[in-house]
Amino acid sequence: MPHLQILQDVFGYPAFRGPQLEIIEHVINGGDALVLMPTGGGKSLCYQIPAIARQRAGLGMSIVISPLIALMHDQVGALHEAGVSAAFLNSTLTGEEAHQVEQRMLRGELTLLYAAPERVTTPRFLALLDSLRQRGQLSLFAIDEVHCVSQWGHDFRPEYRALTVLHERFPGVPRMALTATADALTRDDILERLQLQDARAFVSSFDRPNIRYTIVEKRDGTQQLLRFIEREHEGEAGIVYCQSRRKVEDIAQTLVDAGVHALPYHAGLDAKVRQANQNQFLREEGIVMVATIAFGMGIDKPDVRFVAHLDMPKNIEGYYQETGRAGRDGLPAHAWMGYGLQDVVNQRRMIDESPAAEEFKQGLRGKLDALLGLAEATDCRRVRLLAYFGEQLGEGGNYSCRNCDNCLNPPAIWDGTQAARKLLSTIYRIQQSSGMSFGAGHLMDIVRGKVTEKVSQHGHAALSTFGVGADLSEMQLRGVLRQLIAMGAVAVDAQAFNTLQLTDKSRAVLRAEVSVQLRESASSPSERKRKRSGAGAAAIRAPIALDGAALERYAALKAWRAEVARGHNLPAYVIFHDATLATIAQRAPHSLGDLQGISGIGAKKLEAYAQEVLRVVAEV
Repeated sequence: MPHLQILQDVFGYPAFRGPQLEIIEHVINGGDALVLMPTGGGKSLCYQIPAIARQRAGLGMSIVISPLIALMHDQVGALHEAGVSAAFLNSTLTGEEAHQVEQRMLRGELTLLYAAPERVTTPRFLALLDSLRQRGQLSLFAIDEVHCVSQWGHDFRPEYRALTVLHERFPGVPRMALTATADALTRDDILERLQLQDARAFVSSFDRPNIRYTIVEKRDGTQQLLRFIEREHEGEAGIVYCQSRRKVEDIAQTLVDAGVHALPYHAGLDAKVRQANQNQFLREEGIVMVATIAFGMGIDKPDVRFVAHLDMPKNIEGYYQETGRAGRDGLPAHAWMGYGLQDVVNQRRMIDESPAAEEFKQGLRGKLDALLGLAEATDCRRVRLLAYFGEQLGEGGNYSCRNCDNCLNPPAIWDGTQAARKLLSTIYRIQQSSGMSFGAGHLMDIVRGKVTEKVSQHGHAALSTFGVGADLSEMQLRGVLRQLIAMGAVAVDAQAFNTLQLTDKSRAVLRAEVSVQLRESASSPSERKRKRSGAGAAAIRAPIALDGAALERYAALKAWRAEVARGHNLPAYVIFHDATLATIAQRAPHSLGDLQGISGIGAKKLEAYAQEVLRVVAEV
């Protein structure tokens, strides 16, 4: 098979994974495809190998459409390292540089060209493509991050809608649409918007078994995050997502003060600072990037060991996409999220205040409810997560993935139905007595029997439900209220200072027709461990077990790789992945033949780096 030879000779991998072979054969033969494959599943090979095979067959150049400048740069760099002719057209190029790329394109010197959707759909670029097509030299369109075309996707970009022109103008050129995240609604929208109804769909498992999912009730989110990093991921690369720019700055500084090598990233930073921080994160080890969701899509860094959310995302697609940036190398990684009542209220408010049509808002509420269900779940997180994407994991209701917090430490459950009825009854009596609505804090004070100035001012100590929940902690009651909001039995009025109101669904809870089962809140956290001495305190960790001598070789190889990467202005993993270096260190090769067959070493890299690798190994 020529495509297997390409995989081995160019990319240095011994065999295809999962559905890669089936996808690649389909596209090489000219078929359209929709590819859903999780982050780290080898999605890029699904279009890179067909592009190489079709170019070798005389069918011309392939166009990769991506919104991500960082991804373009790194993938083109990686292709050059593998001996493949590739280029990109984006805003980082000067006019002269862009002209030179266009000339190479017209001369047939490129195998792959990366470009953003807004460039691809310009009259000038379409004219260049027409010229190629007329000469039979336009081979394939690969549309990456294709969930951006859908209004239901978590990262909708209007410029993707214009890509329907590819079907209309170049009907004979195969198209493949690729994404790591799309529920059934988003998939249908993609197929319709891009007129890919006849495309063959390849849907891989969404499961990332190497990622451990942990979701905790947020009490002091910053301190909880610090404990998580210090105790489980000291000195390792990670991403921390926050909702606001201000919070990004504050959390990054707090981590730095605690001895963590952290950098901020958000759209409000100077573009040069933002790019420098991203480059440093990609090229150095052990950096924690604190960012808004403006950061991350298309980041290929394989050794991100954790992704943490200090604020709840909007939906499961966003959560899955963001957590999927951890453990791309297949090694153990962690997805950690803290959430609380205010997260629920904020997300509801943003939906309610949106100028979108009510039907669209309802769809967003449904997606948020699914994420809340995941957060409040007392059973396997992974089962819940995969079920959202239509995938069943295990049979029966007691499946354990053995790699999420609920499966590793099953939570104690308590029946919050009576507590829920007390909260709903109090909301009703407040409105009956004063004709007004109040927020969560005031509601808690009444139910727990606290005489505050506001309680006295409005005469709410006289309510029949005053103090009915004195035996419950505020944390317990907030958990119950979160659940009531999540199930739609309580509405948050964003126009009236986040006050709480009953809904049509309240009646079933008040009548005890619906039970409210909750996880018991964890005990108060212990004091955070003492401040560490700084980033890099952790010893070197290899992706496979290595003895002392092999670990020394591994460290020396990583230092050599860092020098080469700096010289090429590329992330270190583009030269060789950690797993490749670890295998070299384990085998301690003495000759060229000893290096052949190691995963990740293709023919071009063998030619370029073999002698240096052998020298480094021999000197340890």
